[in-house]
Amino acid sequence: QNHKFTSYGIKMATRILPLELIDKAIGSKIWILMRQNTEIVGTLRGFDDYVNLVLDDAVEYSVDARNNGEIIKTDLRSEILLNGNHVAVLIPGGNGPEDSLASAAST
Repeated sequence: QNHKFTSYGIKMATRILPLELIDKAIGSKIWILMRQNTEIVGTLRGFDDYVNLVLDDAVEYSVDARNNGEIIKTDLRSEILLNGNHVAVLIPGGNGPEDSLASAAST
């Protein structure tokens, strides 16, 4: 896995850079927490050094503050470019936990 051993047999974790982690997620599902109570789940196709993301098969989940916090699900039917300035958290391989907006909208 991500471990190296010293000459004394002590296990040390190998360092991985953030962009390397994102690179490993290309071609797989990714769950993105955006600023302003928005979540996006889609297939990561590419990214750049600014964490601008290219996604396929993306679905956006947002809170409608005018309608008692109802979750709005929007299928983004084409390839999208997501501005990295609006990304708060990336979860490679994630579809969203039980208490996420994505989960609340599907129930």
